[in-house]
Amino acid sequence: MKLLVKSAQHFATQAHTQINHLRKYTKQPYQMHLKRVAQTVSEITDDPEIIAAAWLHDTVEDTPATFEDIELNFGSRVVQFVFDLTDVSRPSDGSRALRKAIDREHLSQASPAAKTIKLADLIDNCADICKHDERFGRVFVVEMQQLLPHLVDGDERLYRRAERLCSKWAEKWSIPPSSGAAWVEPPALHATRDLFSNRKLQRLFGEMFSARDVAESLPSYDWDISENELLHLLNNSDISVIGLRKSGFVYGYVLLDETNKKPACLKRRFMDAQLVDIDTPLLNVIATLVHHQFCFVSSMGQVAGVISRNDIQKPAVRMWLFGLITLTEQYMAEQIKLIWPNDKWFKFTSSARLAKAKELKEERERRGQKCDLLDCVQLSDKALILIEDPDYMELFGFSSRREAKTAIKEVESLRNNLAHGQDIISYDWPQIIRMTSRVNETLSNR
Repeated sequence: MKLLVKSAQHFATQAHTQINHLRKYTKQPYQMHLKRVAQTVSEITDDPEIIAAAWLHDTVEDTPATFEDIELNFGSRVVQFVFDLTDVSRPSDGSRALRKAIDREHLSQASPAAKTIKLADLIDNCADICKHDERFGRVFVVEMQQLLPHLVDGDERLYRRAERLCSKWAEKWSIPPSSGAAWVEPPALHATRDLFSNRKLQRLFGEMFSARDVAESLPSYDWDISENELLHLLNNSDISVIGLRKSGFVYGYVLLDETNKKPACLKRRFMDAQLVDIDTPLLNVIATLVHHQFCFVSSMGQVAGVISRNDIQKPAVRMWLFGLITLTEQYMAEQIKLIWPNDKWFKFTSSARLAKAKELKEERERRGQKCDLLDCVQLSDKALILIEDPDYMELFGFSSRREAKTAIKEVESLRNNLAHGQDIISYDWPQIIRMTSRVNETLSNR
């Protein structure tokens, strides 16, 4: 069974390396955190499935891997542990405090083994965050205080260790036990024009595009269908998922294993987190597809449709994503004008970039288009100007200019791929996940 742990280590390392996932403060490869968590868990138990889950605990939450991938490679017990350890809240659920409350409730229902892994995770994260970032460390300690009572079923030794570590930092920073809300609201930022203050465009992009715009019909067959019949259906059509019915209702599904061209993990029941209503906003559909290869769409109480990651290529989603980026760029321009009026933002832009912007402005004016010079500045340049203000660095969730520059390049790359009709799933899926969550939270916090 040591092979299972080795396989989990390899799978997790590859998944995190694929997206160049690094620890925020030390810039270590992310698998170093996974290694420490797995090592801590292995000191408590020799159960290979629990240790494997320790390696995999962030894989679905942070990488393009799905629960289906975990189940296919490591089995039902491991995937249940990973599911227990994966946040279920969505960006639309509200503030960080509300989302954390939802995730605590989810984790409170987890098995003792999953809670043991979570304790090991908390121990490593607490030591890292509190050492390097007092401001967020204070937030983390309060959230840890709120979470620990839900983990008492985990290993007693790790619980005491986590409790001591949390108390140490709480005492150092004079944080009272179980103090109130964990989340400190972002700083009040500059008011914008009516376009943003009334959030008309945000509502347009948040509510107009929904699951119904991208869902495909889900063919369904009786639950007792044989494996040979399923294999015939899947291999002789362009579908890769089939719904399974009992007493006239669709209760589950079966997938085609694209590698072996055979039904994989037969007859799965739907997870609640996979189900969305037909009017669910696209933002929540994206959030569901972060964790699952497919989400299933219900209408009038019956599962009738399916959405896969490949459906993100559809025109409605591409238009929605492009609109989100455009909305963000317009928001940044508004903020820059308010913070640095009368073109005082010039000092943050190179002479070469300014010259290009001036050329573009002259060309637009020659065509009769009235515009400001800032309107002709590239998206990446606007973002780099805006993060000169520390409040905006914090609002966008960046810990350094290097991190900000990387994220800005990702968004610009995604926009270019959208504009030129290129594939956005193979290369941009992690960026789509991060961008949609970050943009929605940023615009919601205005």
